[in-house]
Amino acid sequence: MKKKILVIGSGFGGLGAASRLLSDGHDVTILEKRDKLGGRAYVYEKNGFKFDGGPTVITAPFMFDDIFEAAGKKREDYVEFVPCDPFYRIFDAQGKHFDYNNDHEFTLEEIRKRNPGDVEGYEKFIKTTKAIFDKGFVELADQPFLKFTDMLKVAPDLIKLQSYKTVYKYVAQFIKDEFLRQCFSFHPLLVGGNPFDTTSIYAMIHYLEREWGVHYAMGGTGAIVDALEKLILEQGGKIHTEAEVDEILIKNGKATGVRLMNGDQFDADEIVSNADVAFTYKNLINPKHRKKYTDRKIERTKYSMSLFVIYFGTRKRYLDSGLAHHNIILGERYKGLLEDIFHKKNLSEDFSLYLHIPTITDPSMAPEGCEGFYVLSPVPHLDSGTDWNEMAPKYRDAIMNFLEENYLPDLQENIIAEHYIDPLHFQNVLNSYKGSAFSVEPILTQSAWFRPHNKSEDVDNLYFVGAGTHPGAGLPGVLSSSIIAQDLIGTA
Repeated sequence: MKKKILVIGSGFGGLGAASRLLSDGHDVTILEKRDKLGGRAYVYEKNGFKFDGGPTVITAPFMFDDIFEAAGKKREDYVEFVPCDPFYRIFDAQGKHFDYNNDHEFTLEEIRKRNPGDVEGYEKFIKTTKAIFDKGFVELADQPFLKFTDMLKVAPDLIKLQSYKTVYKYVAQFIKDEFLRQCFSFHPLLVGGNPFDTTSIYAMIHYLEREWGVHYAMGGTGAIVDALEKLILEQGGKIHTEAEVDEILIKNGKATGVRLMNGDQFDADEIVSNADVAFTYKNLINPKHRKKYTDRKIERTKYSMSLFVIYFGTRKRYLDSGLAHHNIILGERYKGLLEDIFHKKNLSEDFSLYLHIPTITDPSMAPEGCEGFYVLSPVPHLDSGTDWNEMAPKYRDAIMNFLEENYLPDLQENIIAEHYIDPLHFQNVLNSYKGSAFSVEPILTQSAWFRPHNKSEDVDNLYFVGAGTHPGAGLPGVLSSSIIAQDLIGTA
């Protein structure tokens, strides 16, 4: 039966679900609060520079291909993906770097340079991550865990795969060099998790990268948003921007539509929320309809860290800086810094950084002869009590001074475009509870069935996609959630 479906929010989970549901013959309308689509992947444009707001790493490109294929189109007719090599250049606190890609021999050689004794351990590690990947990604990522028995069925396999260990502990069984341990265990940070707390299931991200490579979309991640917008309109979908939802309307326990901030109402047979799960329950659903997701339950859930991100452009290129497209710059402290961010909720004076330089691959992201950058520092969410209005300029200066002294000489006198976002932006603009950047933290007791379900447990006809539901954050995760929503709603 053809259904009238509303999608709240237009991050990749919402866009993926909208296109898939249109391919299944439904009538789909997207409601987006901001002036353009993208959610976390919103694009900022300043002085001729284009800055991707959020995700920059594409690890399972076929998941985008599948969306276009379902609509009878070819993804490459809409957006071009190019492989990145190396995937990442990871710097230790002394500025020495380690590169890796999906050339097994190359990676072994890099390990050999650092610590020859770890070559054999790495080979063993990779073999074991294949089994984790086959179970965690291939089998379970697009399966809804709506009943506790769904969890019990897979529990023996998860125990066999040592999912009770953390990613760091899992890696440490095989790798002895402390810096290499960090290189192979940082991946949970890409999805909002602490490598010392996150279940070892997330060790599969390293395998996933090697399986399909790490890619970049020419024109930036925003080019994928534009491609999906074009596809959705071609499929007959409707899109409303500057359409902020005020309340999900519920009758006899069923979602029947939404009311916008401006008073307009939209009716629906089904609603898919790509808004933050905690925000959806707390702010869009009247408490009388929430038996399970009470304010107390939402408050007691653990949320991922936040981010401080500076987007900046320079009037000169830095092609001889020794930096790659994707760089990770680790500080002196690894475990202690993560302890401050995730457990103590302290904003530390030191930091580890992810530095993205898209213009190395794609000069079109900046005016001619210029370089575009995005530097990200994980920080605690708003439970830290940090006054970001006061702290943000100081934190910005600390990061920029560090980059100038160590990696980008004369940086600050060459900046001609700059913009930053902090945890307040995640809370106030992206409607993310506590200013968390990746919603519900990916720990074992908040995974699969223990995570907010893809189908609401409080309201019928309401579904969730995005970082806060199963399987979690990151592009493969949110795109998997859109497949789950599609399967649960069914074809027209």
